[in-house]
Amino acid sequence: MRSIKRARTLALVPAFAGILLLAACGGSSSAHSSSSHSSMAGMNMNSSTHSTDHSTDHSTDDGDEPMYMGDGLAGTDQGYTFAPAADSVATPGFVFRILGPDGKPVTGFEPEQTKLMHFYLIRSDLSGFQHVHPTMAADGTWTAPTKAAGPGTYRVYAQFIAKGSDGAAVPLVLSEQVTSAGSAPDRPVPAAAPSTTVDGYTVTVDSSQLTAGMAMPLKVSFSKDGKPVTDLEPYLATYAHLSGFHAGDLAMAHLHPQGGVATTATGGPDLTFEATLPEAGQWRMYLQFQTGGTLHTAAVTLDVR
Repeated sequence: MRSIKRARTLALVPAFAGILLLAACGGSSSAHSSSSHSSMAGMNMNSSTHSTDHSTDHSTDDGDEPMYMGDGLAGTDQGYTFAPAADSVATPGFVFRILGPDGKPVTGFEPEQTKLMHFYLIRSDLSGFQHVHPTMAADGTWTAPTKAAGPGTYRVYAQFIAKGSDGAAVPLVLSEQVTSAGSAPDRPVPAAAPSTTVDGYTVTVDSSQLTAGMAMPLKVSFSKDGKPVTDLEPYLATYAHLSGFHAGDLAMAHLHPQGGVATTATGGPDLTFEATLPEAGQWRMYLQFQTGGTLHTAAVTLDVR
């Protein structure tokens, strides 16, 4: 009898071991699942911490500069505030500051396409485009060398990369509505077209792949007198600069060319931009390119589905 009981006891040992092993694995699996779920929940919570939830940092294809991916319509984002000194653009020059999360003027910025600050002005009918580069005083006051704008309602945008308190780069576009005294009717936005001309150059845009809210290629080609243009000079370290504004709410998008910075003295005739346009509808695109030391600005309307 003792030998039989001993045999039964020995036979039960592997069974108990198996049960303990399964319990341990189950506990580990549950812990891992819980950890993974918590991680995902944290990611979701972080992505919705700001009302303009498209403003998560992204990098360009070559990883050199972070990019802002929002619509540019907020005056305050991630604790940073665009603080103009006045709300009129009737006279030359526009003065403003960028206030940090502590309420103090920010003085630490990183360059984006060779500049610490890009400043844009656009009228409510998507005309009157200006893109300039302000200078900053020691106290964090910026002065943008804008031209006096005619009567109407406008929006001004400050595009920059701030240095966060932890040293991390914070790419942002902040904006505010401004005016110029007087009254003038809005002009209809020019109809969508595949090409436009400026200063004798023909700029052709292939927007067939564009889809709102998705990163899609936007192809641009340059020609003059029927011949491909191959003497595009670097402007802001790339062969062209492209920004767009949405009809109605004036949402803004700044597009970077694929391939990063210009690596040769001249480029062309074809460029491809990575376009992430946050909304469907009409977009008025302003393409700036340089040849022979002269800056040209071409404008074309795109219909984005």
